[in-house]
Amino acid sequence: MPVDGPTAVAAKGWYPPRPMPSFDIVSKVQQHEVDNALGQAQKEIAQRYDFKDTGTEVEKTAEGINVRSSSEDRARAALGVLQEKLIKRKVSLKFLDVGEPQPTGKGGAKILVKVKEGIEAEPARKIVGAIKDAKLKVQASIQEAQVRVSGKNKDDLQKTIALVRGMDLGIELQFVNFRD
Repeated sequence: MPVDGPTAVAAKGWYPPRPMPSFDIVSKVQQHEVDNALGQAQKEIAQRYDFKDTGTEVEKTAEGINVRSSSEDRARAALGVLQEKLIKRKVSLKFLDVGEPQPTGKGGAKILVKVKEGIEAEPARKIVGAIKDAKLKVQASIQEAQVRVSGKNKDDLQKTIALVRGMDLGIELQFVNFRD
């Protein structure tokens, strides 16, 4: 009885080529944790005595997070409360891009805090350059806001992860989609 189909291919000893092991280097903030920290900061600012009658508020807008108050140092203190809540929720402060305090119309101040997400072009080029300079047997490519690294064996990928972790780029990195 002749054997046809995929079992015939396996019986002859040929298997389809396996994809190369790979992983992605990304910089993604957990948005729900930022929202939770923002809610906690708003509650604390509403309850604390030193913020009473200062018109201090922290709110999320399309540009980022706005911190407003009647004076610059109350705005900085509110920013400190927000940062404290983010740390407690294990969100790295490297995701934040804190702007300079801007004066408002009523003599107060506002601070715009942008939440950075994704790896920008310059840090991505530094990562790819460092991987190539290390002469590891892996290929690194920039894909939108992430860096994909692939290689023939898992050990080289693990060495690459150790290399990138040792770099100081000023951004928080995660290693995801590790495929064997």
